[in-house]
Amino acid sequence: MGTHSHSKHIAIHLDGVTVGYNGKPALHDVTLDVTRGVRLAVLGPNGAGKSTLFKTIMGLLPLRSGHVLIHGEPPRERDTTVAYVPQHEDIDLRFPVTVREVVMMGRYGHIGWMKRPGPEDKRAVEQAMQQLDVIDLANKPIGELSGGQMQRVFLARALAQQADILLLDEPFIGVDAVTEQAIYTLLDDLKLRGITVLLATHDLDKALSRFDDLLLVNGTVIACGCAEDVFKPEILQKAFGAQITLMPAGDRVMMGTDEHHH
Repeated sequence: MGTHSHSKHIAIHLDGVTVGYNGKPALHDVTLDVTRGVRLAVLGPNGAGKSTLFKTIMGLLPLRSGHVLIHGEPPRERDTTVAYVPQHEDIDLRFPVTVREVVMMGRYGHIGWMKRPGPEDKRAVEQAMQQLDVIDLANKPIGELSGGQMQRVFLARALAQQADILLLDEPFIGVDAVTEQAIYTLLDDLKLRGITVLLATHDLDKALSRFDDLLLVNGTVIACGCAEDVFKPEILQKAFGAQITLMPAGDRVMMGTDEHHH
């Protein structure tokens, strides 16, 4: 498989991947190569399969066809190389778990379930909490946090994992300005460290201003590449369908979606 030399530069490789729940394919015939160290915005309307794509990369969904390789290997359960921050964390907020304990969960793949965290694990957790500015909340029960604080805690957990690939599913939804800024700072830091980041969003402005490449998804890959190649009316129409209106604004395409009319 990995004999051709470019493969070591590929972080994520999907070939003809089809995934479906109860009979209906959620993603159809997806072929995709993501280069190591790239920052990729995954764009598409709600229900387009962005979350399904992330779960597929994580190895959480059975494939109907095709295959997935992460750094040339099939994804494995509890692999530390990929960290995933789901869109709406399914955490029981009545469960008396502290911020520090949640961030420590990012270390489980390194520690193993039955062992105790060592100094290196504790250091990774402290650093992650510091970087996302939740260190003052370390002993607070997770249920007492605001939405923005909670999102920063889940990002800290992913950071503590020290993964090579980070999948962030709609991290900007329902967060405050402080958290939004913290996410951008984190993205810049990860970029410097050569970490591969895929971030799902339906906010085109954010994607355009902050990302190297755009991946447009709607049931399959509509387009992938730099903004100049992807950001064309006919391609956007294909990805977002009729819910999109393109308004020329000087030399820049402005885009409105009808999300707020629902």
